[in-house]
Amino acid sequence: MIELRDVSKTFTLHNQGGAVIEVLAGVNLSVKAGECVALTGSSGAGKSTLMRMIYGNYMAQAGAISIGEIDLVKAEPREIIRIRREVLGYVSQFLRVVPRVPALEVVAEPLRSVGVEAAVAEARAQELLRQLNIPKSLWSLSPTTFSGGEQQRVNIARGFSHPYPAMLLDEPTASLDAANREVVLTLIEEAKARGAAIVGIFHDEAARTRVCDREIDVTGFSPACVT
Repeated sequence: MIELRDVSKTFTLHNQGGAVIEVLAGVNLSVKAGECVALTGSSGAGKSTLMRMIYGNYMAQAGAISIGEIDLVKAEPREIIRIRREVLGYVSQFLRVVPRVPALEVVAEPLRSVGVEAAVAEARAQELLRQLNIPKSLWSLSPTTFSGGEQQRVNIARGFSHPYPAMLLDEPTASLDAANREVVLTLIEEAKARGAAIVGIFHDEAARTRVCDREIDVTGFSPACVT
């Protein structure tokens, strides 16, 4: 479902005389349906960069990044947007939403954007907000006013509202208490059971052991970290 073939990435530092930094090279990775793969490696090895490349935020210099039959390296912007809407979910560490939009609508929006009936989308959003212990009194308020932990949980609820065939998870259990951590791990297990292909960054070793089928050490693809 997710496949990377000989992918490389460089950054050009235009404010430093055009110096080119090679961040990743020769990345090969395949994640099948129902599998969760953890990206590991030292700080600066390129884990977050690789995630952003898979999502299409960073352009690869070479290679192919396929989500199903679509190569994101060659895809038009409108096709990348469609893939994000229908196929590839991304739970980042930070909530980015339009101000003044209620939390309930924020969580329901991914479902409504693919044509799910409003009542069904809202019911799913309510279920997830309830599971993640967001008080009902907050559902009608903008999550931009919430605490950091509440924003994180709204972000997770939004990421799991639509049953994406492929998912990217960036530290989904970071800073969560034990009860909410358990909810998130259960959501990941349910996503795997329905066949989602998942790539994640998990600094929580116990969480990684529980939900991930294998680990890929990104350090081996990072020229800057290999000596």
